[in-house]
Amino acid sequence: MRRKIVVGNWKMNNTVAESLDLATEIAEKVGTGSLSCEVGIAPSFLALHEVGKVIEWSDIRLTAQNCHYENDGAFTGEVSARMLAASGCSYVILGHSERRQYFGDTNIVVNRKVKKALEEGLKVILCVGETLEEREGGVTESIITGQVVEGLSGVSDISNLVIAYEPVWAIGTGKTASSAQAQEVHASIRATVAGLYGQQASEHLRIQYGGSVKPSNAVELFGMPDIDGGLIGGASLNTADFMAIVLAAC
Repeated sequence: MRRKIVVGNWKMNNTVAESLDLATEIAEKVGTGSLSCEVGIAPSFLALHEVGKVIEWSDIRLTAQNCHYENDGAFTGEVSARMLAASGCSYVILGHSERRQYFGDTNIVVNRKVKKALEEGLKVILCVGETLEEREGGVTESIITGQVVEGLSGVSDISNLVIAYEPVWAIGTGKTASSAQAQEVHASIRATVAGLYGQQASEHLRIQYGGSVKPSNAVELFGMPDIDGGLIGGASLNTADFMAIVLAAC
């Protein structure tokens, strides 16, 4: 039985003070030992260290939103996996559609980041997903298969990996893939992973859904056989909404 995982991606929101307030509220709700699912929050880089201190007593996993593929060097403005691990992060989100769309993260770049993060002992949430144009063009499966295959090139062990399917057309738009649509893509991802790593590894892999999950649709989405939780954007900025989604997974 795969343990569901819900991670809140706060994106570029909240000052350090606001982040501490939100993290404290969520930590009080999550507590320790009371939930059957895994929970993480991903504040901005600036707030990571301080947030880590206020949640360290709880079961919440500190998560970063991105990292560079080198440990050190002349890369102004970047943060390395080594730095994140030293700051107490358990997970890092890589290949998010916004990184791909706005910052030019190709499958090759994402793959380099994945390998470096795993090498440094971080667990990786690898994001994959198609645009509206790609879905309407009937190439969803080929796009996502390519992102999975290329993103995991040279990765021999996926035990510290989570994949998040995030249809780009359903992020921040209020649109959501139907549970059946989401399940279809999740099943396709699992089949791709089975072809790469074998059936057993595929059955153990957790695959999150990341397209405008809300309290109103979380139960139905998480009830699908291949959907193992959610990567939550906007709803993770509100304690009540986020916890309602967490409880839907637990």
